[in-house]
Amino acid sequence: MATETPLLDLQQPGTASEAAPQSVQTTTYTSDNIKILEGLEAVRLRPAMYIGSTGEQGLHHLVYEVVDNSVDEALAGHATRIDVTIHVDNSVTVVDDGRGIPVDMKTLPDGTRMAAVEVVLTKLHAGGKFDASSYKVSGGLHGVGVSCVNALSEEFDVEIWRDGHTYQQNYSKGDPLEAVREVGVSKKRGTKVHFLPDKSIFTVHEYNYDTLANRLRQLAFLNKGIEITLTDERSIDAKGEAKHSDFKYNGGIA
Repeated sequence: MATETPLLDLQQPGTASEAAPQSVQTTTYTSDNIKILEGLEAVRLRPAMYIGSTGEQGLHHLVYEVVDNSVDEALAGHATRIDVTIHVDNSVTVVDDGRGIPVDMKTLPDGTRMAAVEVVLTKLHAGGKFDASSYKVSGGLHGVGVSCVNALSEEFDVEIWRDGHTYQQNYSKGDPLEAVREVGVSKKRGTKVHFLPDKSIFTVHEYNYDTLANRLRQLAFLNKGIEITLTDERSIDAKGEAKHSDFKYNGGIA
């Protein structure tokens, strides 16, 4: 005959019931905890979400984002040359001979008006790549690239040559320092972007020439006929000339 196991007497000394009940730590979670980040605040708060990291990979990704915009101009048949320069302070300049970012005024959904170039540089998911009539083919379709570069740069300056005029605008950490202004006349056309990555964001501050050269060489292979140059003003030879590479492949990857 089976022997019944006696029930545990919860009042007996030495049982588990003697352990003091664990206090449940309560935290308040209300609408006050829901934060809304406006403009480029989100990029500065969580940069790795947008550019992959705040280390070497992310630092170089800034250059790729700007260059990709110029490559898209070339793919659309409006640019033939892209020049990339690393300066002694590890700032970077990218120049193309495309159409130049538009500078005319655009009406935003809230009714305010802003220069088109400022929309491109300060609004996430804004750009000509969403308009099928502007770009039939594009290397980047998310529309966050150059605005993220702007948000993560101590200094960001854009110069545009368009319709016989030269326009400029300067930024710091994503914020415009002044309105777009016309500064002169020019027969050139295209866009020049100069930026200095924010040292408070990135853990690596020096660009690697070979890393950039490899990426630019690949872009030249994949986009036949485009001439892409890389100049490093940090490295000067005995003749006083900066280190330089020129990439152009008329046959493309073939």
